[in-house]
Amino acid sequence: MEEKRGTITHVVKRTGAVVPFNKDRITNAIYRAAVAVGGRDRSLAERLADQVVAILEQTTPPGHIPTVEEIQDIVEKVLIENGHARTAKAYILYRDERARRRQERARRAAYTEDYVPWRKIWEVLDWAVEHDLHTVARLNERVARGEFADIVRESDHAYNDDITTAAEMIRERSEGLRLVIIAGPSSSGKTTTTIKLSHLLTRMGLSLLPLSVDNYFFDLELHPRDEFGDYDFETPQALDLALINEHLVRLIAGEEVRIPFYDFKTGRSHKDHTPLRAAPRDIILIDSLHGMYPEMTRGIDDEQKFKLYIEPLLQMKGPDGQYVRWSDLRLMRRMERDAAHRAYDRQRTLEHWHYVRASEMRNIIPHIHTADYIVNSGLPYELPVMRARLFHYFERWVEQYRHDPLRVDAFERAERVHRLLSAVTPVEDESAIPPDSLLREFIGGSCYAT
Repeated sequence: MEEKRGTITHVVKRTGAVVPFNKDRITNAIYRAAVAVGGRDRSLAERLADQVVAILEQTTPPGHIPTVEEIQDIVEKVLIENGHARTAKAYILYRDERARRRQERARRAAYTEDYVPWRKIWEVLDWAVEHDLHTVARLNERVARGEFADIVRESDHAYNDDITTAAEMIRERSEGLRLVIIAGPSSSGKTTTTIKLSHLLTRMGLSLLPLSVDNYFFDLELHPRDEFGDYDFETPQALDLALINEHLVRLIAGEEVRIPFYDFKTGRSHKDHTPLRAAPRDIILIDSLHGMYPEMTRGIDDEQKFKLYIEPLLQMKGPDGQYVRWSDLRLMRRMERDAAHRAYDRQRTLEHWHYVRASEMRNIIPHIHTADYIVNSGLPYELPVMRARLFHYFERWVEQYRHDPLRVDAFERAERVHRLLSAVTPVEDESAIPPDSLLREFIGGSCYAT
């Protein structure tokens, strides 16, 4: 007699860890794939997930704990059998892409050469060596000599020089330009950079028309969520890309458009809200994570665009001989900014960061090579500041996540940043950091409205 099959309670991850089974992970995986091809029906994703669970329970032998791969196989089968071929293809492609990344990490090659701005990195490294800031040890020595204010001044000067160079390049092309895009991953400093660049361009006599693409978010209820209830604002598909493209094309053609308004308090989009028209010589200015994502500006000729990419390309070796990771710098920046300006707990920022990185690797990093210019926003002096502000948090998180199989990503990041900050001399007196510093965007005290 066949033994009765029961409810699935656990699943085996690729790492071998056994974790509680959660149907929401299946629902969100299906919904994400649907969003990638233009679908927004979450209730349908939930019904399809129910089918996956039913098949899983029918086919799983008693005592067997299904693996992630086995569940994904069933998801593909259900999507295809229900006539959702395009969604199935998006799901398969995403699954294949994740597999390739795991293989690349195993070969220690997470970035391909095309994604690394080597020339810019060499310039930054040369500057770091020249200023004796290419290792944490050298940074500490300069701080110990009372040179923190000098480090701030030197770092800010290099960053401002980068923005000036970008402004001069834009002025040289201003006759044919209609769109300037400031893009880059989360917490790279786009807001301050956009303001500084705007001031320079205005003084050069250029007329700018800012356009906030944040108003083009879909309603919150249409965003995918994970099993912890986090909404994913990091994917470009969270924005109405087709409408952004349409409005840009019409604005450049001299037409009036009515841009939407997104209410972040309610999570609702109000269509046709604000009239907007560009004057003949106006250059539209966009500050966006996904400004270089092709679908956002597909209808505009490349000759009419200037794309500026910004990231903290800090070239400094830590105590382990490895270069400080740029994503770790941005994580710390975002923790401080979100805690100060968005009432968002620092720990939640850490736990959400896997979404941020996944979207960056898929939708931002691959387009670096299309940038007209790259600005380095890495500031050596931010490490002593973050050491004083955040070290005790990371110290606690390392222990909290050490044996939590559901928070492996958070543990690995917390452990790495904790190890880095342990080697940095803290600076608690931030008075040497001027109000126009990019770092003020994140730690507070900026003279700019951010």
